[in-house]
Amino acid sequence: MMYLYRNMSIFANNILVTGGAGYIGSHVVELLIKNNSKVFIFDNLITGYKKLINKKAKFIRGDIKNLKKLTKIINENNINSIIHLAAYINIKESEKYKKKYYRNNVGGTLNLIKACRGTSVKTVIFSSSCSIYGNIKGPVSEKKTPNPKSYYAFTKYKSEEIIKRYSKKFNFKYGILRYFNVAGASKSGKIGEIEKSHGHLIKNLAIQSTKLKPEVDIFGNNYNTKDGTCVRDYIHVADLAEIHIVALKNIINKKKSLILNCGYGKGYSVKEIIDIFKKIKKNVIVRYQKKRQGDVAQIYANISKLRKTLNWKPKYNNINLILRSAIKWEKKLLQ
Repeated sequence: MMYLYRNMSIFANNILVTGGAGYIGSHVVELLIKNNSKVFIFDNLITGYKKLINKKAKFIRGDIKNLKKLTKIINENNINSIIHLAAYINIKESEKYKKKYYRNNVGGTLNLIKACRGTSVKTVIFSSSCSIYGNIKGPVSEKKTPNPKSYYAFTKYKSEEIIKRYSKKFNFKYGILRYFNVAGASKSGKIGEIEKSHGHLIKNLAIQSTKLKPEVDIFGNNYNTKDGTCVRDYIHVADLAEIHIVALKNIINKKKSLILNCGYGKGYSVKEIIDIFKKIKKNVIVRYQKKRQGDVAQIYANISKLRKTLNWKPKYNNINLILRSAIKWEKKLLQ
């Protein structure tokens, strides 16, 4: 698939990645660097990590709530493309601290877009979420009217609306990428998920894999699904990072905005994932807890538009591989 990126640096020389020291951001930066783009990372390091900062990128510590600093960086570095990943993403926390999430996720996105006014920015890629769809039976397509159930999902939906509204006003094209459940770690072994607070199932399983007596929580067992537990579509982080690069090139070449689901089009229940984990790790204790506020019963992607628009095929579409790569990364963190 590397031919898709050829000469991409000609089109997108100076790329600003907000949240580039985070889990997904660091993978996107790694691929951009491989494709000879000049990358500027903008991160406040609240959920990002110095360890994940690519040495070949220029790192600027800052917050997306700071309009003045964003404007200065975009102008001084002649930024022509932005990949916006900076956000708070904990669904449970978003219900408790709504103002914090609104100020950061929605206010921060508005700041970033306002900072693009009258600059050389022509393309903005936004990291959105499948959670904006709400509860869905069967595969969900991009045509589905958003129905966010959690406050986090609401902030992503509002951010999408801001980007759409200002794209005509400020003359830029956008790519809205609706992530499904992101998991796994890079093949290079250099980058993976560090942050523990997000409550991600595969990260939690990877943590438990390092313990003698692993304990795993399942939040709710009476959902209207095949086994009563939540169903999700898991995508390997390296595949998701590649979608960003291919989408960016597509928008620059065709000068058309995009909204795409980023998943594999297959749903796994929490129980199914834990059963796979049990084959890797023995003596797993499973505990059932109350449902978490904001969690939807099931959601998995219809990815026909992704395949058709980008001519993209996944490289790591294997749940065993995803889980094992996360476990391998977790062991490395302990070294």
